Formats: sequence, C-alpha cells, structure tokens
Amino acid sequence: MDDRTRRAAQRIEGRPAVPGIALGPLVRLAPAKHDLRQSRTVAEEHRALVKALLAAKADLSMLAQQAGDDDAEAILSFQIALLEDDNLGEPAFALIAGGEAAHRAWSAALASQIASFDGADDAYFRARASDLRDLRDRVLRHLAGEADQTLPSGVIVAADDMPPSMFLATDWRDGGLVLRRGSPSSHVAILARSRGVPMIVGVDVDRLENGTDALLDGEAGFLIVNPDSDTQAIYHQRRAEQSEARQAMASFVGPARTATGEPVQVMINVTGLAELRGLDPAHVDGIGLMRTEFLFQGREKLPTEEEQYQTYKRMLEWAAGKPVTIRTLDAGGDKPIAGLTQEGDINPFLGVRGVRLSLRHLDVFRAQLRALARAATSGNLKVMIPMVTAPEELDQCRALFEQVLEELRREDIEAKMPPLGMMVEVPAAALTIEDFDADFFSIGSNDLIQYVAAASRDEPQLADLARPSRAVFSLIRHVVEYADRAGRETSLCGDLAGEPGQVAALLDQGLRIFSVAPGALGPVRAAIARYTGPAA
Repeated sequence: MDDRTRRAAQRIEGRPAVPGIALGPLVRLAPAKHDLRQSRTVAEEHRALVKALLAAKADLSMLAQQAGDDDAEAILSFQIALLEDDNLGEPAFALIAGGEAAHRAWSAALASQIASFDGADDAYFRARASDLRDLRDRVLRHLAGEADQTLPSGVIVAADDMPPSMFLATDWRDGGLVLRRGSPSSHVAILARSRGVPMIVGVDVDRLENGTDALLDGEAGFLIVNPDSDTQAIYHQRRAEQSEARQAMASFVGPARTATGEPVQVMINVTGLAELRGLDPAHVDGIGLMRTEFLFQGREKLPTEEEQYQTYKRMLEWAAGKPVTIRTLDAGGDKPIAGLTQEGDINPFLGVRGVRLSLRHLDVFRAQLRALARAATSGNLKVMIPMVTAPEELDQCRALFEQVLEELRREDIEAKMPPLGMMVEVPAAALTIEDFDADFFSIGSNDLIQYVAAASRDEPQLADLARPSRAVFSLIRHVVEYADRAGRETSLCGDLAGEPGQVAALLDQGLRIFSVAPGALGPVRAAIARYTGPAA
C-alpha cells in the first residue's frame, strides 16, 4: 500500500458548473510564463508581433475547423475577429515604436480590455475576459517560441482558469475540470456542457496535489481527494446512469411540448452573429435575447447607426420570420464602455446602468433606436428596454422611438415601429407590472434574484442566498398572470431558464416561453417533455 492509498479522503466544496462525474488523477495546470530576455531592434520587435498575430490566427482557424461545434466556432470566431481588427494591435505597435519589447507591448495593450470585461456585471461579458486572456497568451507563446500545453486524457484538471482554445485542444474522455475562476455561464462552461465534461468552479486549487486520485461530482459541486474504493464504486455506477440520461436528452429537438402535449416556446440568447453560424433557425423558436453590448464593448469609438443596422438586419434575416428580441444597450456601473459610461458609481449594481444610462445619453440612444427602426422592416423584430424601474422610463423610450421613426420617414428612409417591451429585473417593476405600457415582458432572473435577496450572485459566500426562492417565484407568477390577463407575452431570458432542474418550477408559475443559451436547448426541452403539471 503506497502513501497515497493510506491518506484519508478529503471533500473540497466548489460551485456546480456542469453536471457529471469524473474519476481520475489530478493534474495541476500551472500558469504559463512568457519571460523573453532577448534584445531586438524596433523593426525586429514589430515584425515579431506581426508574425505572432498571423500564427495565432492560423492556429485558431484550424482549431475552429476541427472543433465541429457551434459553440466552439462562435467562441473562436470572436478571437479571430479580434485578430483581424487593426484596432486591437495598434496600441501594442505604438508601444513598440516607442522602444517597448513586443511581448510587454502586447500584454499592456490587452490589459485594459481584459480588466474591462472582467469587471462586467453580465456573465456573458465576463466570459469574454477569458477569451482575451486566451488570445493574449497564444500570441505570447508564439513570441516566445513555446509550444501549446498538452494534457493527457482521463484526468481531472485543476487550474486558476482554462483558456477556451486549450479546452478545445484537449481530449476530455472520462476527464473533468476544477477551476478557481469562472462561472456556470463562462465560455469554458458552455463548451464543457456541450461535451458532457463535469466541471466545478470556486475551488482553492492551491490545496490540490498533482497526481492525487480524485472524484469530481459536477452536479453537487464538490471534489473528493483520495476517495476510498466503496465511494469510487458508487460513483462509477452513477456515472453510467448519467451517461444514459445525457444520450436521451440529446435526442430532444424541434418543438417543445410538455408530457400532456402543451406547447412551450424555447428560444435562444445570443451576443452576436458568430453564435448563429451553423445553427439552424428551424431548430429554435426564435431569439429571445440579443445583447447589443458586444457592439459597444472593447473599442475606442462607439458603433455608428449604419454598423448597428447592418448587424440587426443580418440577425433578422437569419431568423427567417421568427421573432428576434433585441435588447437596447445594457451598460453602466461595472460594465464600462469608453466614451459613454461614468466612473465612480458607489454601488455599480444599483448605479447608472441600462435605461438609466441611455436616457442620459440621448444621442447614442437615438442612433440605436434609428438602427432598430430601420432593421424592423427586415423581419419579426421586438425591442426591449433593460433595467426599467418606473413607468415613466418606458414612456420616454416609446416617445423617443416614435420621434426617430418620424425623422426617418421625413428622410425617406424605410422604417417601422416594432413592439416595445421591457426587462422585468427590478423588484419594484415586478410588483407594479400593471402600471407599465409594455407590449411584452421578459424576466431577467439574474438581476431579479440578487435584488430580491440583496446578495450578489457571483459571491461564493452568498451562494445559498443568491438562488431562486419562493419570493422570486412569487414575483414571476405575478408578472405572468398579469400578462396573461392583459394578452401580452412573458418570457424568461436569465440563466434560470437554462437550468433543467428549475424548468418544472417555472412552468408551475405559468411561464411558457423560455430563452436559453444554445447549449441548453436539449436539456431544457427534455425537462419540458417530462413536465406533467403542477404538483398536487
């Protein structure tokens, strides 16, 4: 009996990210270091960065071709698009011209953008920070002449974070992932979910020893180090049962219906056009949430009306007549956008964000509304306003929309007034929903949950509080019941909609329109198909 066999089992708690079970040795992924010491001329440093950028793009293009996965292609396409944007490298080349080494110039150029995405309130934008770190490190490896790190199959990888491209290049058969950083909605979690790779986050990985036997329970959110033989036998059986269940879930495509035959709409949440590549609009009921922040984030100049119009138009054309709900800019507080948001919000979650920010920057808001009014002629567009708290805010938005529509008509530009709805994510709005002149409602569960509980959903110490509660479900029911009486649609587009374990509870509240991440379509449809009605 060796030393590892004699050690007592140790249970380490984390946060569930992707359900599933993995058993195998732990492999610690150490942070890469790219410390270059050679001395080169300014011209040589410039050429070195150009060469590294081209090599990184070639790497990512090949990886995207090999991935064969819509989510993977969308994530890698984002990195490729960044490399193709001259604005990304300009600050680095300027630093090199001033005498800085290429690797330090490149790191400095991306530092502010990474910090901006890291500080975002929206989980989708925090996920972009990991993409940028991944891109930064890939270019640094080329500058240093280093090979990509490789990981063996059948292991449980423990790391601070996992770059999406490294995840895609790894053989995850019988493996699992334990991270200090990240969240259940991070890009790595999306990739892990689509591949059935168990994953937990929020773990102090410094406590884990390389090579130690471990058992990962992604559903319960814990890691057992040195599990005994009885525990391993139990989990081997559970893993076999879960594998059968996952195969059954994957078979759910097309229209969703409950066990009693009642139809339920299942739409998708997207951040941009890249996520639609390879996805058949016939397999979804539409786009329930398109976040427009990606058009504004991480750039020196705000997008023009024409740029926005072209993007919205292409999204509507993809949907081929199915509804596309586009949310106006949801920024502010801890989602900074250069040239638009203000600094120094004392409490960013309760600060100048969403519609509060838009109504303080009417030139930017009007440009977006003009683009949306023009795009409305190309398909089934619906527009919704984020962070609405008072009826007057929505009234102002409607009046502005009507004004820009009249302007466009005077300019002989084809335009149309789309249905105007609101996000229901502020408890004050949910409680008085009948006061709002909205054409439809979309419940934002992420903010609603943390506002109801006064607990940040990203604070591990408050995880038990920042969960859907009876109070939250009561508000959801209140909104749905009013909307049904008023003949208006209500959907839910927050992370809660994509949790299969919460689907029955949401259906119990009367909700019949879900909008989820593309990777959650199968599991959510499967959960809907199992629903037989409210529990007696």
